[in-house]
Amino acid sequence: MFKRFSVDEHVSTSSKVKSSQQRSVRSKVLEQYPELEPYAEMLMPKKAPMVVAKCHNHIQIVLHEGEPVFFNQRDGPFMPTLQLLHKVPHVMKQVRADKGAIPFVLSGANVMCPGLTSAGGDMPESLEAGTPVAIMAEGKEHAMAIGILTMSTDDIRNKNKGVAIEMVHFLGDDLWTCPHID
Repeated sequence: MFKRFSVDEHVSTSSKVKSSQQRSVRSKVLEQYPELEPYAEMLMPKKAPMVVAKCHNHIQIVLHEGEPVFFNQRDGPFMPTLQLLHKVPHVMKQVRADKGAIPFVLSGANVMCPGLTSAGGDMPESLEAGTPVAIMAEGKEHAMAIGILTMSTDDIRNKNKGVAIEMVHFLGDDLWTCPHID
């Protein structure tokens, strides 16, 4: 999603949103990630204006003091950026890819089932398809990517073939290297 992202080319508008839309975004984010409740006022203050950058392909990026903190596509789920995920690591459900998958994930490839079911991989029980997940690397403490499950974890274990996670945002992509959006 952000493999070839440029603020100058892809951000159409960046504007403050109405308070009703701000409450809506805040409630959706907290509904999806209840673990963020203690940090909500710091990330999305009620009194401060919220800025949303609208990009090509119906992507919205929620900004806090110009720094991207959440994004979504169309009416899909809001997902934290990797910068936020590194500050608050246990916000999302996590899966672990084995060492063999790391170079492919860091180049933006989707995660295949064998990368999660092999000896170094790990998944929580019974996550549904369409769930946003943080992709951890075997032996590392911080997430290397964020993706959306294309099939449930039970199906991944049973089939062990095909794309398991569609890549959305990864270390080194252009959203990662873009610390500030005006």
